[in-house]
Amino acid sequence: GSDDIDQEMVNALVDHAIAHGVNYFDTSPAYCRGHSEHATGVALSRHPRDKYFIATKLSNFAPSTWSREASMAMYRNSFRELQVDYIDYLLLHGVGMGSGMEEFEARYIDNGMLDFLLAEREAGRIRNLGFSYHGDIAVFDHLLAQHDRYKWDFVQIQLNYLDWDSEGVQSRKCYEVAEKHGKPVIVMEPVKGGSLVNLPDDAKKIFDDLHGGSPASYAIRFAAGFPGMMMVLSGMSSLEQMKDNLSYMKDSQPLNDAEMAAVHQVVDEFRKMNLIPCTVCRYCVEGCPRHIAIPDLFAIMNTKSIHHDWNADYYYEDVHTKPGSRASDCIRCGKCERICPQHLPIRDLLVKVAETFAE
Repeated sequence: GSDDIDQEMVNALVDHAIAHGVNYFDTSPAYCRGHSEHATGVALSRHPRDKYFIATKLSNFAPSTWSREASMAMYRNSFRELQVDYIDYLLLHGVGMGSGMEEFEARYIDNGMLDFLLAEREAGRIRNLGFSYHGDIAVFDHLLAQHDRYKWDFVQIQLNYLDWDSEGVQSRKCYEVAEKHGKPVIVMEPVKGGSLVNLPDDAKKIFDDLHGGSPASYAIRFAAGFPGMMMVLSGMSSLEQMKDNLSYMKDSQPLNDAEMAAVHQVVDEFRKMNLIPCTVCRYCVEGCPRHIAIPDLFAIMNTKSIHHDWNADYYYEDVHTKPGSRASDCIRCGKCERICPQHLPIRDLLVKVAETFAE
């Protein structure tokens, strides 16, 4: 229930953010098991409307929400929950996550939703229209090339130093395509679901030796340092994290040569470890018929690789698995893979997890 969200804490974080110059707040109907928009709306509505920009998404991933009625209900509900009469940045959420263009057409074209949203932008109820992208570079290029038709105002892509040259996420290629089309870029996953904050010891030492800042600061400054960057999103769940972010973003500087060299060394350390590149978005958990805590199992697997941590076994046994919801209980239905923004072979990875923790 919504008691998972500490509203007083959200209010305090939002107040601190606004007092220190933060004005862009990103949410979605899919976050925090559906409670994020409400909590965000409660916190922000205590401030003058011109003090913040609000971004939310049409998160109609599930085929049950592809109908015009269901998508429309989700869109209307965002206004209610956020307590606003216009949305500054509306995103089509997770384009390219499933089967590329076919899914895009089912979610936004065949049901007339994109035409509707274009009309809403004309009417001023949407100030900027764009999409977040997780997929094949050719489809991304194709969507941006249709400028005359859609006039996308911005795009949101995954970009971090670990994914910069990765085959799967292709941060660099996505960034280059956005630049080619002259689109302002919003960055998501700059710390890759936290994995660029909680570094392996050898990697952490590389940054510590620079005496410059937290691991998060290098990751976020890396993303912010490219031309055309409009915004780097950072999920902050404590005042401490927020103060750290504010400290180096107040007067943000791109990484210098020594810092960039350190980043490349850290990437080399990660490459040696063969980790599962999960960002803990949890989209996979919603539809899992066995309620397997997939991201938690992957995190434990990574922890074991990174820190050779005996604790991982305890967590596997006692914290994240219940009888019937172990990695070996996967029925290989594939729902998780269809919605995974990282396109991970989750079913095969769960087999590995099961073997590692030899249930």
